[in-house]
Amino acid sequence: MSVLQQSFVAALNGLPLTLLVWLGGAALGLVLGLLVACGRHLGPRPLGWGLAVLVEVIRGTPFLVQSFLLYYGGPFIGLDLSPVLAGMLALTVYGGAYYSEVFRGGFVAVPRAQMEAARLAGLNGAQSVIRVLLPGAALAALPALVNLTVILLKETAVLSIITVPEITFRVTGVGSATFAYAPAMAVLAVFYWALVEIMAEAGRRAERVTARLLAA
Repeated sequence: MSVLQQSFVAALNGLPLTLLVWLGGAALGLVLGLLVACGRHLGPRPLGWGLAVLVEVIRGTPFLVQSFLLYYGGPFIGLDLSPVLAGMLALTVYGGAYYSEVFRGGFVAVPRAQMEAARLAGLNGAQSVIRVLLPGAALAALPALVNLTVILLKETAVLSIITVPEITFRVTGVGSATFAYAPAMAVLAVFYWALVEIMAEAGRRAERVTARLLAA
């Protein structure tokens, strides 16, 4: 087979694991981000300060460095993870920091009058959060959440640095074996572009459906 064909086959072989790491990391990051945002928005002030510092540290350091430290530095603190688990955990933490900021913006976008009206209607604090604040924040943050999730798909390419056998790792392997890096990278670029476009369109459709459900 030609280098182009080998690269395309390699990309296809790495696709299932790429999707697994991406979806797992994004889903866990979404939950983590929501919990962090709730802690910062609704929790005591010292907790909010501590979480804010953690978020800024994660957002202020490159994902590549975080992945490298987690996988290669983890064993020094007793955290001996496989490349796939380390990659998914790194994506969870990295995505969670950004998701938390998106959710926090959604919380701010909910008018305070809605929460006051909920309390006047007899809802307690927890009920007001669950029935009013969270749906309103999710609706306001939905477009940004979808965009961030698609961005995390591209970030999975960084995980090749810790030997996660995803798309980039496999295609660069073809380039190394054939010394034809340019054709291999061209296939990789086109493959990622097509994949991101497909997932972005799926995300936009899911966004419209979710928006209708939340607004109902």
